[in-house]
Amino acid sequence: MIRLPKLIIQGGRRLRGSVRVSGSKNSALPCLFATLLTDEKCVLENVPDLKDIDTTCLLLEHLGKKIARGDGKVTVMRGKPAEPVAPY
Repeated sequence: MIRLPKLIIQGGRRLRGSVRVSGSKNSALPCLFATLLTDEKCVLENVPDLKDIDTTCLLLEHLGKKIARGDGKVTVMRGKPAEPVAPY
């Protein structure tokens, strides 16, 4: 039997507060690759700091984009002329 994590709330008080939801890798990756379709500056916010995102940014740089990252933002700008083939 698999035990899933759970929260047990006890008491008669109403829950209040807020939770910051982290960005989604599965949403960020297609958005990053979509920046190849324009030479305009693109800013993506709430991008998670993950190895897949690092790899994608390196690939975009190889394909001719300039990348700046920090504080959950990725800025993609026009860089050097694009290479026609990405490394494996």
